[in-house]
Amino acid sequence: MQSICQARASVMVYDDSTKKWVPVKPGQQGFSRINIYHNTASNTFRVVGVKLQDQQVVINYSIVKGLKYNQATPTFHQWRDARQVYGLNFASKEEATTFSNAMLFALNVLNSQEAGGQLLKYYFLHRKCLSKGQTSHKD
Repeated sequence: MQSICQARASVMVYDDSTKKWVPVKPGQQGFSRINIYHNTASNTFRVVGVKLQDQQVVINYSIVKGLKYNQATPTFHQWRDARQVYGLNFASKEEATTFSNAMLFALNVLNSQEAGGQLLKYYFLHRKCLSKGQTSHKD
């Protein structure tokens, strides 16, 4: 795995009961070093955050195809899965931009894998039809 970006941010989760953003691990406030790692063998991506203070892992999240990433403010970005809404409160706009560029790159790669596969399938199906003497392809 190789890191495609690194930024400093506080990792938060949204607490539905209090309607507030809280630290991902209770009582653990402060900045973490957040990396997006790319596994080139499987072409997958992960967000991994380690507390600067004590090196505890506070987030280890697999980025999935179709994830909706929201840049709520220049320094606060968020996304959700079925269980949780995650937020990153960045140390600076520059670090937020660095992270969001890497996240959007990862999502683009993941989302285009499926599109690429569909295009490839269509190409071979279309080619197969043409090789049988058909002049058009209907889905």
